[in-house]
Amino acid sequence: PWKCHDCRKSLSRNSELITHQHLHTGEKPYKCLERGKSFSWSSSLIIHQRLHTWERPYNCGECGKSFRRSSCLIHQQMIHRGERPYQCE
Repeated sequence: PWKCHDCRKSLSRNSELITHQHLHTGEKPYKCLERGKSFSWSSSLIIHQRLHTWERPYNCGECGKSFRRSSCLIHQQMIHRGERPYQCE
């Protein structure tokens, strides 16, 4: 395993360590060519670019809604199942 010198987090690959270190350095090497916005992770850039292309690859089989992020689809599916994982205090 690879270990971060700043926070001691263990990562399984050197490439993951390099990307993780962007958290500590503030480096944002992934840039949107359309708007100039920069990101620390390539996956964040990909999700951002879906704003420009209107791509929504995650579809709900229950209601037909589509989403840019898989996490939004998971949340939608939880709503259909009646799950409410977040409670007001």
